[in-house]
Amino acid sequence: MLSLSVPSLRQGIKLSAAAAASLLIICTLTGSVLAEDQKASPAPAPAAAPQAPDQAPVKLPIYYLGKAYPEPLPLSYAERPIKDKGIQGARLYTKEANQSGSFVGMAFELVEAIVPAKGDVVAKAKEILKKGDALIVADLEPEDLLAVADLPEAKNSVIMNIRSSQEALRQEQCRQNVFHIIPDWAMRADAIAQYLIVKKWPRWFVLHGNSAEDKDFLAQIERSAKRYGGKIVEERVYDLPPGARNLDSGYQQVQGQIPMVTEGAPSHDVIWAIDTEDNFGDYLPYRTYEPNLVVGTQGLQATAWDKSYTEYGAMTFQDDLLKLAKRDATERDYTAWIGVRALTDAAMRSGKTTAPEIKAYLLSDDFNLEGHKGQAMNFRSWDHQMRQPIILGGGTRTVVSKSPQEGFLHETNLTDTLGYDKPETKCKFQ
Repeated sequence: MLSLSVPSLRQGIKLSAAAAASLLIICTLTGSVLAEDQKASPAPAPAAAPQAPDQAPVKLPIYYLGKAYPEPLPLSYAERPIKDKGIQGARLYTKEANQSGSFVGMAFELVEAIVPAKGDVVAKAKEILKKGDALIVADLEPEDLLAVADLPEAKNSVIMNIRSSQEALRQEQCRQNVFHIIPDWAMRADAIAQYLIVKKWPRWFVLHGNSAEDKDFLAQIERSAKRYGGKIVEERVYDLPPGARNLDSGYQQVQGQIPMVTEGAPSHDVIWAIDTEDNFGDYLPYRTYEPNLVVGTQGLQATAWDKSYTEYGAMTFQDDLLKLAKRDATERDYTAWIGVRALTDAAMRSGKTTAPEIKAYLLSDDFNLEGHKGQAMNFRSWDHQMRQPIILGGGTRTVVSKSPQEGFLHETNLTDTLGYDKPETKCKFQ
Protein backbone atom coordinates (compact mmCIF):
# COMPACT_ATOMS: atom_id res chain seq x y z
CA MET A 1 0.00 0.00 0.00
CA LEU A 2 1.25 3.50 -0.79
CA SER A 3 1.44 5.66 2.34
CA LEU A 4 2.19 9.34 2.75
CA SER A 5 3.05 11.31 5.91
CA VAL A 6 1.80 14.91 5.84
CA PRO A 7 3.49 17.46 8.14
CA SER A 8 1.12 19.57 10.21
CA LEU A 9 0.10 22.76 8.50
CA ARG A 10 0.54 24.45 11.89
CA GLN A 11 4.26 23.98 11.43
CA GLY A 12 4.13 26.53 8.63
CA ILE A 13 4.92 24.11 5.82
CA LYS A 14 3.31 25.15 2.55
CA LEU A 15 2.56 22.92 -0.40
CA SER A 16 2.88 24.02 -4.00
CA ALA A 17 -0.21 23.79 -6.18
CA ALA A 18 1.00 20.72 -8.02
CA ALA A 19 2.08 19.01 -4.81
CA ALA A 20 -1.29 19.73 -3.22
CA ALA A 21 -3.05 18.20 -6.21
CA SER A 22 -0.90 15.10 -6.10
CA LEU A 23 -1.42 14.81 -2.35
CA LEU A 24 -5.21 15.00 -2.65
CA ILE A 25 -5.30 12.51 -5.51
CA ILE A 26 -3.15 10.03 -3.60
CA CYS A 27 -4.92 10.41 -0.27
CA THR A 28 -8.42 10.02 -1.68
CA LEU A 29 -7.61 6.78 -3.47
CA THR A 30 -7.65 3.41 -1.78
CA GLY A 31 -5.45 0.47 -2.54
CA SER A 32 -3.01 2.22 -4.88
CA VAL A 33 0.02 0.01 -5.46
CA LEU A 34 2.88 0.80 -7.78
CA ALA A 35 4.35 -1.80 -10.12
CA GLU A 36 7.37 -3.65 -8.88
CA ASP A 37 9.39 -2.47 -11.86
CA GLN A 38 8.13 1.09 -11.96
CA LYS A 39 7.94 3.84 -9.36
CA ALA A 40 5.72 6.88 -9.75
CA SER A 41 7.73 10.10 -9.77
CA PRO A 42 6.73 13.03 -7.55
CA ALA A 43 4.86 15.77 -9.30
CA PRO A 44 7.03 18.72 -10.40
CA ALA A 45 6.19 22.20 -9.20
CA PRO A 46 4.08 24.21 -11.64
CA ALA A 47 5.66 27.01 -13.62
CA ALA A 48 3.17 29.51 -12.25
CA ALA A 49 2.94 30.47 -8.57
CA PRO A 50 -0.02 29.13 -6.56
CA GLN A 51 -3.13 31.24 -6.90
CA ALA A 52 -4.32 33.48 -4.13
CA PRO A 53 -7.56 32.33 -2.51
CA ASP A 54 -9.52 35.24 -3.95
CA GLN A 55 -8.49 34.50 -7.53
CA ALA A 56 -10.92 32.77 -9.89
CA PRO A 57 -9.87 29.22 -10.83
CA VAL A 58 -8.38 28.50 -14.22
CA LYS A 59 -11.15 26.84 -16.25
CA LEU A 60 -10.20 23.99 -18.56
CA PRO A 61 -12.79 22.36 -20.86
CA ILE A 62 -12.66 18.62 -21.60
CA TYR A 63 -14.64 17.71 -24.71
CA TYR A 64 -16.44 14.38 -24.91
CA LEU A 65 -16.82 13.81 -28.66
CA GLY A 66 -19.00 10.85 -29.57
CA LYS A 67 -21.61 9.48 -31.92
CA ALA A 68 -24.77 7.46 -31.32
CA TYR A 69 -23.68 4.43 -33.35
CA PRO A 70 -26.19 1.59 -33.80
CA GLU A 71 -25.70 -0.99 -31.05
CA PRO A 72 -25.99 -4.78 -31.57
CA LEU A 73 -29.31 -6.32 -30.67
CA PRO A 74 -29.43 -7.60 -27.08
CA LEU A 75 -28.98 -11.33 -26.70
CA SER A 76 -32.48 -11.58 -25.21
CA TYR A 77 -35.43 -9.32 -24.53
CA ALA A 78 -34.60 -9.52 -20.83
CA GLU A 79 -31.29 -7.73 -21.44
CA ARG A 80 -31.60 -3.96 -21.11
CA PRO A 81 -29.68 -2.04 -23.79
CA ILE A 82 -27.20 0.46 -22.38
CA LYS A 83 -27.24 3.71 -24.34
CA ASP A 84 -24.94 5.80 -22.16
CA LYS A 85 -21.74 3.77 -22.07
CA GLY A 86 -18.68 5.95 -21.69
CA ILE A 87 -20.25 9.30 -20.97
CA GLN A 88 -21.17 8.25 -17.45
CA GLY A 89 -17.55 7.42 -16.67
CA ALA A 90 -16.48 10.80 -18.06
CA ARG A 91 -19.07 12.59 -15.92
CA LEU A 92 -17.92 10.72 -12.85
CA TYR A 93 -14.25 11.67 -13.08
CA THR A 94 -15.00 15.26 -14.05
CA LYS A 95 -16.77 15.56 -10.70
CA GLU A 96 -13.82 13.97 -8.91
CA ALA A 97 -11.32 16.19 -10.76
CA ASN A 98 -13.14 19.33 -9.69
CA GLN A 99 -12.89 18.27 -6.07
CA SER A 100 -9.11 17.99 -6.49
CA GLY A 101 -8.83 21.04 -8.73
CA SER A 102 -10.41 23.32 -6.14
CA PHE A 103 -7.22 23.00 -4.08
CA VAL A 104 -4.94 24.19 -6.89
CA GLY A 105 -7.03 26.82 -8.61
CA MET A 106 -8.27 24.66 -11.49
CA ALA A 107 -11.82 23.88 -12.62
CA PHE A 108 -12.84 21.42 -15.32
CA GLU A 109 -15.92 21.49 -17.51
CA LEU A 110 -17.07 18.40 -19.40
CA VAL A 111 -18.51 19.58 -22.71
CA GLU A 112 -20.66 16.78 -24.12
CA ALA A 113 -20.61 16.79 -27.93
CA ILE A 114 -22.43 13.64 -29.02
CA VAL A 115 -23.90 13.68 -32.51
CA PRO A 116 -26.78 11.45 -33.69
CA ALA A 117 -26.19 8.26 -35.70
CA LYS A 118 -26.37 10.14 -39.00
CA GLY A 119 -24.67 13.24 -37.66
CA ASP A 120 -21.42 14.80 -38.85
CA VAL A 121 -18.66 14.19 -36.31
CA VAL A 122 -16.11 16.17 -38.31
CA ALA A 123 -18.36 19.23 -38.37
CA LYS A 124 -18.81 18.95 -34.60
CA ALA A 125 -15.04 18.63 -34.16
CA LYS A 126 -14.44 21.74 -36.27
CA GLU A 127 -16.91 23.60 -34.09
CA ILE A 128 -14.92 22.58 -31.02
CA LEU A 129 -11.57 23.46 -32.60
CA LYS A 130 -12.65 26.97 -33.58
CA LYS A 131 -11.73 27.89 -30.01
CA GLY A 132 -8.19 26.52 -30.44
CA ASP A 133 -6.35 23.38 -29.41
CA ALA A 134 -8.59 21.02 -27.43
CA LEU A 135 -8.48 18.16 -24.96
CA ILE A 136 -10.83 15.54 -26.41
CA VAL A 137 -12.13 12.22 -25.09
CA ALA A 138 -13.12 10.41 -28.30
CA ASP A 139 -15.91 7.83 -28.21
CA LEU A 140 -15.56 7.16 -31.94
CA GLU A 141 -15.20 4.32 -34.41
CA PRO A 142 -11.88 4.21 -36.34
CA GLU A 143 -13.00 6.03 -39.50
CA ASP A 144 -14.44 8.94 -37.55
CA LEU A 145 -11.51 9.00 -35.14
CA LEU A 146 -8.99 9.35 -37.97
CA ALA A 147 -11.12 11.96 -39.74
CA VAL A 148 -11.08 14.11 -36.62
CA ALA A 149 -7.39 13.51 -35.84
CA ASP A 150 -6.40 14.46 -39.40
CA LEU A 151 -8.06 17.88 -39.31
CA PRO A 152 -5.34 20.54 -39.68
CA GLU A 153 -6.80 22.44 -36.75
CA ALA A 154 -6.53 19.32 -34.55
CA LYS A 155 -2.79 18.93 -35.08
CA ASN A 156 -1.83 20.21 -31.62
CA SER A 157 -4.82 18.82 -29.74
CA VAL A 158 -4.84 15.73 -27.50
CA ILE A 159 -7.37 13.03 -28.42
CA MET A 160 -8.04 10.10 -26.08
CA ASN A 161 -9.37 7.00 -27.87
CA ILE A 162 -11.64 5.21 -25.40
CA ARG A 163 -13.63 3.02 -27.83
CA SER A 164 -11.72 1.31 -30.64
CA SER A 165 -9.34 -1.65 -30.22
CA GLN A 166 -8.40 -1.63 -33.91
CA GLU A 167 -4.75 -2.51 -34.38
CA ALA A 168 -4.10 -0.20 -37.34
CA LEU A 169 -4.78 2.84 -35.14
CA ARG A 170 -1.65 1.90 -33.14
CA GLN A 171 0.36 0.69 -36.13
CA GLU A 172 0.12 1.82 -39.77
CA GLN A 173 -2.54 4.46 -39.06
CA CYS A 174 -1.12 5.86 -35.82
CA ARG A 175 -1.43 9.60 -35.23
CA GLN A 176 0.77 11.79 -33.06
CA ASN A 177 -2.22 13.55 -31.50
CA VAL A 178 -4.10 10.35 -30.54
CA PHE A 179 -3.63 8.42 -27.28
CA HIS A 180 -5.23 5.03 -26.69
CA ILE A 181 -6.84 4.21 -23.36
CA ILE A 182 -8.71 1.07 -24.42
CA PRO A 183 -6.52 -2.02 -24.96
CA ASP A 184 -5.95 -3.08 -28.56
CA TRP A 185 -6.63 -6.54 -29.96
CA ALA A 186 -2.96 -7.51 -29.59
CA MET A 187 -3.00 -6.78 -25.85
CA ARG A 188 -6.22 -8.76 -25.43
CA ALA A 189 -4.90 -11.72 -27.44
CA ASP A 190 -1.60 -11.77 -25.52
CA ALA A 191 -3.40 -11.54 -22.16
CA ILE A 192 -5.48 -14.65 -22.89
CA ALA A 193 -2.62 -16.48 -24.61
CA GLN A 194 -0.34 -16.05 -21.59
CA TYR A 195 -2.99 -17.54 -19.33
CA LEU A 196 -3.62 -20.49 -21.65
CA ILE A 197 0.10 -21.24 -21.80
CA VAL A 198 0.37 -21.05 -18.00
CA LYS A 199 -2.55 -23.50 -17.76
CA LYS A 200 -0.87 -25.77 -20.34
CA TRP A 201 -3.75 -25.40 -22.79
CA PRO A 202 -1.74 -24.61 -25.96
CA ARG A 203 -4.07 -26.12 -28.62
CA TRP A 204 -6.68 -23.67 -29.87
CA PHE A 205 -9.64 -24.22 -32.18
CA VAL A 206 -10.57 -20.76 -33.51
CA LEU A 207 -14.18 -20.11 -34.53
CA HIS A 208 -14.66 -16.64 -35.99
CA GLY A 209 -17.03 -14.31 -37.76
CA ASN A 210 -16.24 -12.32 -40.88
CA SER A 211 -16.44 -8.70 -39.73
CA ALA A 212 -13.42 -6.42 -40.02
CA GLU A 213 -13.00 -6.45 -36.23
CA ASP A 214 -13.19 -10.26 -36.18
CA LYS A 215 -10.42 -10.48 -38.76
CA ASP A 216 -8.34 -7.96 -36.83
CA PHE A 217 -8.59 -10.00 -33.63
CA LEU A 218 -7.88 -13.21 -35.56
CA ALA A 219 -4.60 -11.78 -36.87
CA GLN A 220 -3.51 -10.89 -33.34
CA ILE A 221 -4.37 -14.36 -32.02
CA GLU A 222 -2.20 -15.85 -34.78
CA ARG A 223 0.57 -13.49 -33.67
CA SER A 224 0.12 -14.52 -30.01
CA ALA A 225 0.31 -18.21 -30.92
CA LYS A 226 3.70 -17.67 -32.56
CA ARG A 227 4.88 -15.44 -29.75
CA TYR A 228 4.05 -17.79 -26.86
CA GLY A 229 4.11 -21.25 -28.39
CA GLY A 230 0.39 -21.84 -28.88
CA LYS A 231 -0.94 -23.91 -31.76
CA ILE A 232 -4.06 -23.07 -33.75
CA VAL A 233 -5.32 -26.51 -34.76
CA GLU A 234 -8.02 -25.09 -37.05
CA GLU A 235 -9.64 -21.80 -38.02
CA ARG A 236 -13.30 -22.10 -38.92
CA VAL A 237 -15.85 -19.49 -39.98
CA TYR A 238 -19.24 -19.42 -38.27
CA ASP A 239 -21.61 -18.73 -41.17
CA LEU A 240 -25.03 -19.72 -39.81
CA PRO A 241 -27.67 -16.99 -39.32
CA PRO A 242 -28.04 -15.63 -35.77
CA GLY A 243 -31.78 -15.12 -36.06
CA ALA A 244 -32.81 -17.47 -33.25
CA ARG A 245 -31.87 -15.23 -30.35
CA ASN A 246 -35.35 -13.89 -29.57
CA LEU A 247 -37.65 -16.66 -30.80
CA ASP A 248 -39.74 -18.51 -28.25
CA SER A 249 -37.98 -21.73 -29.20
CA GLY A 250 -34.67 -20.11 -30.14
CA TYR A 251 -32.63 -22.09 -27.66
CA GLN A 252 -33.70 -25.30 -29.40
CA GLN A 253 -32.49 -24.02 -32.77
CA VAL A 254 -29.18 -22.93 -31.28
CA GLN A 255 -28.80 -26.24 -29.45
CA GLY A 256 -28.87 -27.94 -32.83
CA GLN A 257 -26.65 -25.47 -34.66
CA ILE A 258 -23.68 -25.22 -32.32
CA PRO A 259 -22.79 -28.98 -32.23
CA MET A 260 -22.99 -29.03 -36.02
CA VAL A 261 -20.61 -26.08 -36.35
CA THR A 262 -18.07 -27.43 -33.84
CA GLU A 263 -18.11 -31.10 -34.84
CA GLY A 264 -15.02 -32.66 -36.40
CA ALA A 265 -12.41 -30.17 -35.17
CA PRO A 266 -8.94 -31.57 -34.47
CA SER A 267 -8.08 -32.29 -30.85
CA HIS A 268 -7.94 -29.01 -28.92
CA ASP A 269 -7.87 -27.56 -25.40
CA VAL A 270 -10.12 -24.53 -25.88
CA ILE A 271 -12.38 -22.91 -28.45
CA TRP A 272 -11.27 -19.37 -29.15
CA ALA A 273 -14.42 -17.43 -30.12
CA ILE A 274 -14.05 -14.30 -32.25
CA ASP A 275 -17.45 -12.67 -32.46
CA THR A 276 -17.27 -8.90 -31.99
CA GLU A 277 -20.85 -8.47 -33.24
CA ASP A 278 -22.40 -10.87 -30.70
CA ASN A 279 -23.89 -13.18 -33.31
CA PHE A 280 -22.91 -16.59 -31.94
CA GLY A 281 -20.19 -16.47 -29.29
CA ASP A 282 -22.47 -16.53 -26.26
CA TYR A 283 -24.16 -19.66 -27.60
CA LEU A 284 -20.96 -21.74 -27.48
CA PRO A 285 -20.66 -22.64 -23.77
CA TYR A 286 -22.45 -25.91 -22.91
CA ARG A 287 -23.61 -26.48 -26.49
CA THR A 288 -20.46 -27.55 -28.35
CA TYR A 289 -20.07 -31.03 -29.87
CA GLU A 290 -17.42 -31.90 -27.29
CA PRO A 291 -17.11 -30.43 -23.77
CA ASN A 292 -15.08 -27.30 -24.41
CA LEU A 293 -13.75 -24.26 -22.62
CA VAL A 294 -14.50 -21.01 -24.46
CA VAL A 295 -12.27 -17.91 -24.52
CA GLY A 296 -12.08 -14.78 -26.64
CA THR A 297 -14.83 -12.24 -27.22
CA GLN A 298 -17.13 -14.48 -25.17
CA GLY A 299 -16.42 -16.94 -22.37
CA LEU A 300 -13.13 -15.96 -20.73
CA GLN A 301 -12.52 -12.42 -21.99
CA ALA A 302 -9.62 -9.97 -21.78
CA THR A 303 -10.93 -6.56 -20.76
CA ALA A 304 -9.83 -3.22 -19.34
CA TRP A 305 -12.61 -3.50 -16.77
CA ASP A 306 -15.05 -6.09 -15.48
CA LYS A 307 -18.10 -5.63 -13.26
CA SER A 308 -16.82 -8.37 -10.94
CA TYR A 309 -13.44 -6.67 -10.38
CA THR A 310 -12.92 -5.50 -6.78
CA GLU A 311 -9.15 -5.22 -6.23
CA TYR A 312 -7.05 -2.16 -5.31
CA GLY A 313 -9.95 0.05 -4.34
CA ALA A 314 -11.95 -0.84 -7.45
CA MET A 315 -15.21 -0.86 -5.49
CA THR A 316 -14.89 2.91 -5.19
CA PHE A 317 -15.33 3.21 -8.95
CA GLN A 318 -17.92 0.43 -9.09
CA ASP A 319 -20.07 2.03 -6.38
CA ASP A 320 -19.74 5.60 -7.62
CA LEU A 321 -20.69 4.65 -11.18
CA LEU A 322 -23.68 2.69 -9.90
CA LYS A 323 -24.90 5.70 -7.91
CA LEU A 324 -24.49 8.01 -10.90
CA ALA A 325 -25.76 5.83 -13.75
CA LYS A 326 -28.09 3.46 -11.85
CA ARG A 327 -26.37 0.48 -13.52
CA ASP A 328 -23.13 -1.52 -13.41
CA ALA A 329 -19.97 -0.07 -14.92
CA THR A 330 -18.94 -1.16 -18.42
CA GLU A 331 -15.49 -1.26 -19.96
CA ARG A 332 -16.17 1.97 -21.88
CA ASP A 333 -17.26 3.74 -18.69
CA TYR A 334 -13.87 2.84 -17.25
CA THR A 335 -11.86 3.91 -20.30
CA ALA A 336 -13.75 7.23 -20.39
CA TRP A 337 -13.08 7.67 -16.66
CA ILE A 338 -9.39 7.03 -17.25
CA GLY A 339 -9.35 9.32 -20.32
CA VAL A 340 -10.69 12.28 -18.34
CA ARG A 341 -8.42 11.39 -15.44
CA ALA A 342 -5.31 11.34 -17.62
CA LEU A 343 -6.03 14.82 -18.96
CA THR A 344 -7.05 16.45 -15.67
CA ASP A 345 -4.32 14.82 -13.58
CA ALA A 346 -1.71 15.87 -16.14
CA ALA A 347 -2.94 19.46 -15.91
CA MET A 348 -3.01 19.54 -12.11
CA ARG A 349 0.31 17.79 -11.59
CA SER A 350 2.21 19.77 -14.22
CA GLY A 351 0.53 23.11 -13.63
CA LYS A 352 0.06 23.39 -17.41
CA THR A 353 -3.15 24.19 -19.26
CA THR A 354 -2.38 24.11 -22.99
CA ALA A 355 -2.84 20.96 -25.07
CA PRO A 356 0.81 20.80 -26.29
CA GLU A 357 2.12 21.17 -22.73
CA ILE A 358 -0.25 18.51 -21.41
CA LYS A 359 0.73 16.18 -24.24
CA ALA A 360 4.41 16.62 -23.36
CA TYR A 361 3.66 15.78 -19.73
CA LEU A 362 1.63 12.69 -20.70
CA LEU A 363 4.69 11.34 -22.51
CA SER A 364 7.18 12.30 -19.80
CA ASP A 365 8.68 10.03 -17.14
CA ASP A 366 6.81 12.07 -14.51
CA PHE A 367 3.39 10.90 -15.68
CA ASN A 368 1.98 7.88 -13.86
CA LEU A 369 -1.71 7.22 -13.35
CA GLU A 370 -3.52 5.17 -10.70
CA GLY A 371 -6.46 3.21 -12.07
CA HIS A 372 -7.28 0.46 -9.54
CA LYS A 373 -5.02 -1.99 -11.41
CA GLY A 374 -2.33 -2.44 -8.75
CA GLN A 375 0.33 -0.42 -10.52
CA ALA A 376 0.94 2.95 -12.07
CA MET A 377 -0.15 3.23 -15.71
CA ASN A 378 1.35 5.40 -18.43
CA PHE A 379 1.67 5.70 -22.21
CA ARG A 380 4.08 3.94 -24.54
CA SER A 381 6.12 6.50 -26.44
CA TRP A 382 6.17 4.47 -29.67
CA ASP A 383 2.41 4.11 -30.25
CA HIS A 384 0.69 6.10 -27.45
CA GLN A 385 -1.02 2.97 -26.10
CA MET A 386 -1.66 3.02 -22.35
CA ARG A 387 0.25 0.35 -20.45
CA GLN A 388 -2.08 -1.50 -18.12
CA PRO A 389 -2.79 -4.95 -16.69
CA ILE A 390 -5.65 -6.77 -18.44
CA ILE A 391 -8.46 -8.38 -16.46
CA LEU A 392 -9.47 -11.91 -17.44
CA GLY A 393 -13.15 -12.36 -16.66
CA GLY A 394 -16.42 -11.65 -18.41
CA GLY A 395 -19.44 -13.85 -18.03
CA THR A 396 -18.34 -14.91 -14.56
CA ARG A 397 -19.16 -13.61 -11.08
CA THR A 398 -15.49 -13.37 -10.15
CA VAL A 399 -12.31 -12.38 -11.93
CA VAL A 400 -10.43 -15.45 -13.20
CA SER A 401 -6.98 -13.87 -13.46
CA LYS A 402 -5.06 -10.80 -14.55
CA SER A 403 -2.29 -10.52 -17.15
CA PRO A 404 0.64 -10.22 -17.56
CA GLN A 405 0.98 -13.66 -16.03
CA GLU A 406 3.75 -14.59 -13.64
CA GLY A 407 6.82 -15.81 -15.48
CA PHE A 408 6.44 -13.63 -18.60
CA LEU A 409 9.35 -11.25 -18.22
CA HIS A 410 10.41 -7.99 -19.84
CA GLU A 411 13.62 -6.02 -19.44
CA THR A 412 11.90 -2.74 -18.53
CA ASN A 413 8.14 -3.12 -17.96
CA LEU A 414 6.10 -6.30 -17.53
CA THR A 415 3.02 -4.79 -19.17
CA ASP A 416 5.03 -4.45 -22.38
CA THR A 417 4.66 -8.22 -22.76
CA LEU A 418 1.08 -7.38 -23.78
CA GLY A 419 0.74 -6.01 -27.30
CA TYR A 420 3.38 -4.59 -29.62
CA ASP A 421 6.70 -3.85 -27.97
CA LYS A 422 8.97 -1.06 -29.25
CA PRO A 423 11.10 -3.30 -31.56
CA GLU A 424 7.90 -4.67 -33.16
CA THR A 425 5.99 -1.46 -33.77
CA LYS A 426 4.99 -0.36 -37.26
CA CYS A 427 3.96 3.08 -36.06
CA LYS A 428 5.47 6.09 -37.80
CA PHE A 429 3.54 9.02 -36.43
CA GLN A 430 1.74 11.18 -38.96
